[in-house]
Amino acid sequence: MEVSESDSQNPVPVAQINGPPAAMTAEQMAAYTFPQDRLKRVMNDSSKTPLLLVACGSFSPITYLHLRMFEMAADYVKFNTDFELVGGYLSPVSDAYKKAGLASAEHRIRMCQIAVDQTSNWLMVDPWEAIQKQYQPTAIVLDHFQHEINTVRGGVETHEGERKKVRVALLAGADLIQTMSTPGVWSDKDLDHILRQYGTFIVERTGTDIDEALANLQTWKDNIYVIQQLIQNDVSSTKIRLFLRREMSVQYLVPAPVIQYIEENGLYEDDGASSSMHEREKEGKGKLPARGTQSEGPKS
Repeated sequence: MEVSESDSQNPVPVAQINGPPAAMTAEQMAAYTFPQDRLKRVMNDSSKTPLLLVACGSFSPITYLHLRMFEMAADYVKFNTDFELVGGYLSPVSDAYKKAGLASAEHRIRMCQIAVDQTSNWLMVDPWEAIQKQYQPTAIVLDHFQHEINTVRGGVETHEGERKKVRVALLAGADLIQTMSTPGVWSDKDLDHILRQYGTFIVERTGTDIDEALANLQTWKDNIYVIQQLIQNDVSSTKIRLFLRREMSVQYLVPAPVIQYIEENGLYEDDGASSSMHEREKEGKGKLPARGTQSEGPKS
């Protein structure tokens, strides 16, 4: 994805990385502003459809694969579609998700922010979902981005001075599409809303039969884009937490400033997650909700 000079990387000062996150207060919630500093302001090619990618997940912790997914998607969009990528967002789940190994929302937001500030010049972190007191289904989160981008901001500008509506789409790993094709995991209403109105870009993952999953989602096949992972990467947050509990190195699996943050805040020393190395982390966002909420699918 091309970015302007104003979108250049702006690393977080070391003092900010080292400091513990502040608790989200009601005042902070009320003062929430949608992050847009790295959004593309003007399209390069007005004949294309502007696209915004949103990855929802636990990000506990964020890994290089989470970040790499966006780059793979950017290449796919550039060479295989009539879309023009205008932005990408990480949307961490709220604490109401109540998943084993889930660090607090404040820590996860901070780790994601450190990661994108240190490694990317176009990705952003939206804390809106993470600071909600109640679990937010994926469909609602995508509606939030749709509102902020197209209703509040009127889409994106073209070189001709016109505004074009941005296509918002979900970015996730292949295991997400597998849960979507499994009866009873997602509500029919939410599944149709996500795949019909937004669509999804799916990154292939080892051990997931995408063809079988897609066979059950033929109704929305035109809105599902499958991205081949040319260099296989099977890193997961689950495995990272296991390594950390065993005091093993996660260098080059997680951005170095994030590792520093984890160590200085004592995260994942004993998170109660399964110690099985073969436990598969559900890296995208269909998430298992907190008790008493609508079932939707597992999340990283």
